[in-house]
This record gives sequence, C-alpha cells and structure tokens, in this order.
Amino acid sequence: MSIPSPLESEVLISALNDYIFCDRRCALKYVEGMRGHNEHTTIGSLLHEHADEPGYETDGEVTLLRGLPLFSARYGLAGKADLVEMRFGRPTPVEYKKGKRRPFENDDIQLCAQGLCLEEMFSVEVPAGFIYHAASKRRRSVLFNESLRSETIETIKAVRKMIALNHVPPAVLKPRCNGCSLRPVCLPELTGQNRTEEQEKYRRDIWSG
Repeated sequence: MSIPSPLESEVLISALNDYIFCDRRCALKYVEGMRGHNEHTTIGSLLHEHADEPGYETDGEVTLLRGLPLFSARYGLAGKADLVEMRFGRPTPVEYKKGKRRPFENDDIQLCAQGLCLEEMFSVEVPAGFIYHAASKRRRSVLFNESLRSETIETIKAVRKMIALNHVPPAVLKPRCNGCSLRPVCLPELTGQNRTEEQEKYRRDIWSG
C-alpha cells in the first residue's frame, strides 16, 4: 500500500461517505457549501444527538468515549467518532446509522477512515469496528482488511482532488436519489443523464410555464 505524501488540506471523514454514495452530493456539500434537510436527516440528527455529546463512561473493562474528535496528519483527515470503545488501550470505533442492518460500502469506508485516525492517535493497530443499525438495534462488524483500507485511501484522494479542483460532477438520476436531502437542489430530473421520456416531458412543461 502506498503512503500518501504530506497533505495541505484536511478531508472530513463524513465527506467520504457522501462521495461513495454520490460524488455529486459530496461536491454540492463540500464544494458548493449546500445543505439540505428532510425526514431522513432529521432522524439521523436525533440518533446522533446523544452519541455526539463529548464524554466518557466505564462499563466493566470497557471505557466508552463519545463524540471523540478524530484526526490524521498522515492521511489528512478530520472528523468525530460517534463512539469509541477502549479495551486494554485498544480503540474500536462504533458508527451509528438509522437504517436496518445491511452492509453499505459508504458506511464501511467512513468507519475504516475512523480506524485509520485512531491508529495514528493511539499508536496501535485497529483491526475492525462496528456499525450500529438503529432500526434493527443490532451491530455489524467491519473488518479493516487490506482491500477496505486501500479503497478508503483512494476515496480520500478522490475527494481531496475534487474539492481542490472545485469540480461538481453532473447529475445522474438513480434510485438512490429518492430520499436524498439535496434532491431539490440537484434536480436530477432536469439536469441528470439517463432521463426518461416522462422526465423530458416534465422538463419541457416546466420551462414552457
């Protein structure tokens, strides 16, 4: 695995999740500075409200660190962990998600980036982390193997490059657009690729008044 050269700008860990989910969404947020809110973001905010409160508690041999600020000079990352479990000096990141227990690449990369930060901050290996799915009330273990680490590092580079170039990718209408808080700004029906005849008619009707 190649080691990145010294970096001038930090990438927010949350931007990695956005980029894998939709590169245009990431650019609208971190290049254009746009934000959107809907029922999904509201539920997510409520879920993180307690987890994001800085503090710690002890449960037997485990110390729970909440809202821990994260950083990595090596990878140029910054962010905050919902929860870090400390066992015998070894940290394990736990990320909270509102949905059901299903694997998502964007969530795994976000969690792995947290692991990279914790390895640098505590000078120990962090082999895995957990994603807590609120709808299922269950955890899912994520192994930080070589493949996921490499993909995470490449995503960091891609996000940094996109922001440095002020590049906003074109819209592409996909099923994942449903429920996206930035859909009213992105307007994939009007500007996106792969428009259907019905969407094209909708666009003509809008512009014809």
